[in-house]
Amino acid sequence: MAWAGTGALLVVSGGVLRSQILSRSGNVSKNVTPGDLSFVQISDSHIGFSKEANKDVLSTLKVAIDKINALPTPPAFVLHTGDLSHLSKPEEFDALDQLLKSAKTDRIFYVPGEHDVLTDNGAIYLGRYGKGTRGAGWQSFDVKGVHFIGLVNVLNLKAGGLGNLGREQLEWLEDDVKGISSSTPIVVFAHIPLWTVYPEWGWGTDDSEQALSYLRRFGSVTVLNGHIHQTLQKIEGNVHFHTAMSTAFPQPAPGAAASPGPMKVPAEKLRSVLGLANVNYIQGKQALAIIDSPLETAAAATTTGA
Repeated sequence: MAWAGTGALLVVSGGVLRSQILSRSGNVSKNVTPGDLSFVQISDSHIGFSKEANKDVLSTLKVAIDKINALPTPPAFVLHTGDLSHLSKPEEFDALDQLLKSAKTDRIFYVPGEHDVLTDNGAIYLGRYGKGTRGAGWQSFDVKGVHFIGLVNVLNLKAGGLGNLGREQLEWLEDDVKGISSSTPIVVFAHIPLWTVYPEWGWGTDDSEQALSYLRRFGSVTVLNGHIHQTLQKIEGNVHFHTAMSTAFPQPAPGAAASPGPMKVPAEKLRSVLGLANVNYIQGKQALAIIDSPLETAAAATTTGA
């Protein structure tokens, strides 16, 4: 595991994860052909947040969208892995929607974060983003031979507690993958990590092992999460876990502070610890390449006086 504020190219092949630090301009989408699948993950936009860690989260989200729009190959879609808003307010969702309209992509898929279900158990979120989903917003769909599963693990959370999927969702997941060939690549996306990153801070999901037990027969499983506002990777057999940076503010590395929460960094370095992930799948190969792309590299920040 590593905490990264710089871009990294991650290639999953034959159960081995290879990581390479990227230059500011590096990205694998230059090598994507029309038959390949490329999509982008963004997370933890926290629209409505305005404290010292980042007083203008709309501006940093716009930078992330600009990076999406600058990709040589437009992504097939965007996954937003939760905490769209900071306080679940309609005006926060309105501001997010207005900005995301400018993203050059065919569709955006969402799962909620705990900040999106604060006041109404997710009713506003579901009304806006839950069309075609099941239960509290879980869903699955197929694109170019890849099966995507969006899970919800943020309802009924206790302060500092682990995420939870619940029996109804687990039963749905088991049924969802029953008829799928074990050679089908699986991509799971949810807000809170589906592996135990740091339980003392609630960074994990208490019934994730049950969910993962339904997926271990598949040869390629990639799990994308947000929530912890930093890049961490882990491999367990054929399952490759990957958490994303936030577009709003960083959080401390696990156990590096008294508690999690917004971490203030010098203004000139903020964009080097915020970012998004670009994911590519090449048909016929059991490999996904993931680029963690900061809004601005640390090197670039240094040149401006860091």
